[in-house]
Amino acid sequence: MSEKQNRKAYWKENLRYLAILLAVWFIVSFGFGVILVDQLNSIKLGGIKLGFWFAQQGSIYVFVILIFVYMKLMNTLDKKYGLDE
Repeated sequence: MSEKQNRKAYWKENLRYLAILLAVWFIVSFGFGVILVDQLNSIKLGGIKLGFWFAQQGSIYVFVILIFVYMKLMNTLDKKYGLDE
C-alpha cells in the first residue's frame, strides 16, 4: 500500500471512530438528557431522577469515558499504520 493510500485509510478509520463516538455522546447527552428525560425521570438512582442525572452528570461522565476510549482506539490505529511512537 502506498503512503497516500495509507494516509487515506488511516483518516477514514479515524473519521469512523469519531462518528461513532460522537453519536454515542449525542444519544446520551441530548437523547437521555432532553428527549427521554420524562421517561427516565420515572426511574430513581440513589434518590435522584435518572433523567435529571443524565442531564447534569451522566453526559459528562460518558464524555470523559469516550475520551479514554478514543485514546485507546487511536493508539491501536497508530500501531496498525506504523505511526506509534
